[in-house]
Amino acid sequence: MTDVAIRVENLSKQYRIGPRQRYRTLRDALTDAMYAPFRRLPSLFGNSQSSIRNSQSDTTIWALKDVSFEIKHGEVVGIIGNNGAGKSTLLKILSRITDPTEGYADVRGRVGSLLEVGTGFHPELTGRENIYLNGAILGMRKREIERKLDEIVDFSGVEKFIDTPVKHYSSGMYLRLAFSVAAHLDAEILMVDEVLAVGDVAFQKKCLGKVGEVAKEGRTVLFVSHNLAAVRSLCTRGLLLKDGTLYTTGSTDRVLSLYLAPAAQHKSESAPRVQDVGIVECEALAANLEIGTIPEIFADQVIIFRFTVRNPKERRRRIILGGRLTDLAGNQIGRIDSSHHGVYFDCDPNEVLQVDAINEGLRLAPGSYLFWPEMFCEGILMRSRFEHISLTVLPSDVFGCGYADFTGDGPALWKATWSKR
Repeated sequence: MTDVAIRVENLSKQYRIGPRQRYRTLRDALTDAMYAPFRRLPSLFGNSQSSIRNSQSDTTIWALKDVSFEIKHGEVVGIIGNNGAGKSTLLKILSRITDPTEGYADVRGRVGSLLEVGTGFHPELTGRENIYLNGAILGMRKREIERKLDEIVDFSGVEKFIDTPVKHYSSGMYLRLAFSVAAHLDAEILMVDEVLAVGDVAFQKKCLGKVGEVAKEGRTVLFVSHNLAAVRSLCTRGLLLKDGTLYTTGSTDRVLSLYLAPAAQHKSESAPRVQDVGIVECEALAANLEIGTIPEIFADQVIIFRFTVRNPKERRRRIILGGRLTDLAGNQIGRIDSSHHGVYFDCDPNEVLQVDAINEGLRLAPGSYLFWPEMFCEGILMRSRFEHISLTVLPSDVFGCGYADFTGDGPALWKATWSKR
């Protein structure tokens, strides 16, 4: 038996945009056949308006184009990308809601999907009745629904309103019940689109915990979300879609880093609060070893942030250098600032300086991080040519005791002295 749960080959989906065309009847077909010879007359006299209208109505877009990948049984895969990248279209094809225009998708196993809030719910039915209806749509047998009914209701947290028509539910209550039904389906493959954003913080954590449980049971999970922290914590692999094509696939940290880079670049170019280009270049280096544009540094190596800056002002200025270190989700880990150490740099007009910030006390756990360099000139934040640089920290025996697996220990590592009193 193959270990491939999903195989996608050259998958493409085309949609027609423009005015919606009504369904054609037999009478329409007969009428068109009767008047067809007369419609050709305007074209003979050079009237091209009809062809223009036809070309406008035939405008199409490719929501997906030549997408190919494989997902093995038990993998938890995060699908990320900007709005309109094709994420939801991909899940709809894999869930057999819509057919591809070209290519094929081979899905092996029972599929449970939660793609839109309230999909498969009837507003006039009660919550209890919709559990049976939605469960049947997802492929659950009546006996299976009855066996899990109490568990579904308890997880949803809407037991007080379970016999109330769902048309009176809020969108959050819709989500709770819909996710609860989908999560309790004994599916080999679970597909979850961006729906958790509707729920409150407590229920989001509950849902993410449930997805984590499903993943630990060895089932395959496809997770679409703009919550990058959730993607990073749950998923072992990522797919990055861009303009309907598969831009890259690989480890979650690598995919997230590539996804964030262009967004940060765009943000840097449009930021309104900064003036004049001050930071010309910034690199992350290991001590005595310079490594590429996305550096890989072992956890026990000293990290150097090298700034190349210039004074864009017309006279000599005092400059402060620093920056923020965050994880891929944007959570700040720490910050450096030369002024905190009483260090300032005097710079003449258009003079270019190169400054190294040697962080001997910084020890990061293995993972991917972002450094956001900052330069202040007389209290004004100077604009840089980019907004962040990426940094990958590799496992290493930091404390010299033969232990290098710090997974789940958080971003910071520090040495402690242990003594019995």
